[in-house]
Amino acid sequence: MSNGGLHSGAIIHADVLATMDDAGTEIADGALIWRDGAIVACGPTADLAPQLAGIEAIDARGCVVTPGLVNTHHHLYQSLTRAVPGCQDASLFGWLKTLYPIWARYTPDDVFAATRLGLAELALSGCTLSSDHLYLFPNGVRLEDTIAAAQTIGIRFHPTRGAMSVGESLGGLPPDSLVEAEPAILDDMIRVIDGFHDAAEGAMVRVGVAPCSPFSVSRELMRDAAILARDKGVMMHTHLAEDADDVRYSLEKFGCRPGDYAESLGWTGPDVWHAHCVQLDPSEIALFARTRTGVAHCPCSNCRLGSGIAPVRAMLDASVPLGLGVDGSASSDSGHLFAEARQAMLLQRVAGGAGALSAREALRMATRGGAEILGRHDCGQLHPGKRADLAIWPVAQIASTGSWDALAALVFAPPAGPRDVFVEGRGVVRGGELVLSAQAEVVAGAQAALARLMA
Repeated sequence: MSNGGLHSGAIIHADVLATMDDAGTEIADGALIWRDGAIVACGPTADLAPQLAGIEAIDARGCVVTPGLVNTHHHLYQSLTRAVPGCQDASLFGWLKTLYPIWARYTPDDVFAATRLGLAELALSGCTLSSDHLYLFPNGVRLEDTIAAAQTIGIRFHPTRGAMSVGESLGGLPPDSLVEAEPAILDDMIRVIDGFHDAAEGAMVRVGVAPCSPFSVSRELMRDAAILARDKGVMMHTHLAEDADDVRYSLEKFGCRPGDYAESLGWTGPDVWHAHCVQLDPSEIALFARTRTGVAHCPCSNCRLGSGIAPVRAMLDASVPLGLGVDGSASSDSGHLFAEARQAMLLQRVAGGAGALSAREALRMATRGGAEILGRHDCGQLHPGKRADLAIWPVAQIASTGSWDALAALVFAPPAGPRDVFVEGRGVVRGGELVLSAQAEVVAGAQAALARLMA
């Protein structure tokens, strides 16, 4: 293949092409064609052959093709604080208290390097769209530091302007040095939305608002952020019901469960998605289903912090919109979305038996499900009219060979990574290597930032 970005292009002879359309169509010897960033045809290679004249076609024999994976929850700045001593065996609140002083030392260059590292890791695991939750802004850090980093990798990016406003002196969890004044937070939310949000179909950057959590912001900021977001027409995101301490805090401080607290402040609806929701009870699940409120399920992080097993089967059965998130690399320690899909499947089986969650259900959460809760109905499927975001997975490898069902094997026996990844029809990974940035350069930038932080 000669280049990383094609005005038009095609994939042919995929062993299986998984469309994730409404019917769950899986095409043997599959092919698709895209033009100007959008898919124009999809079907068996023989059927599309007459349309291939003059189009550079990529042979996908020995591979499975899926929509690009979608990451619905991350803290990319945390990519420089993996496996930190003192929080390797801590639960959520103790883990945060250990890490806050390190994060307080971040500079704009550190955030750029960390974000670039995290997005490179995601792209190399087949991700074509990622959200990010940046909620601390020390030493001149701004949201655009993350946007600049995303442009060097090439995947779609949904940064959210997070915030913490209630420090220790007011009964919150973060140190006072890391919280901001609420009027300044709201002003900066307006600034970044006006400056960077793109509502158009096929947008590469969309901005959301994301007060960090009920234990680090006030009721007033939650309410005002929701009003602002709806006035601007952008998505809303926060953490909710992550573990037992989180629920206990809500009951003690607000006199209600987290779902009720969210609803009382305008934080339910199809323009809202919450991270974790491990501890939702049946009434909260019913609330989220009724209001079409999304959930970003982060199984590896939930295991790492001992938060519990999220009621994913119950949420799916109630038709709660669900996607997957890798969460910050300080709590999941990696950014591989198929690892999350596999873990999601296995955890539900631990809780509910061997039939509790299928590989195809997990794969749908990792693709179309995630795109939908991020409001990206133009992504997440391989179907005419959708964006040409896709991953080509080599299954004729040691890790996957022997599998009778090649699509299910992506979850049961996943390959180490994709061969190729395309976003908007442009290659961002080719032959297992990044296209827009040298991997050695990404690592070197992160190591320089890490050395300064550790010093």
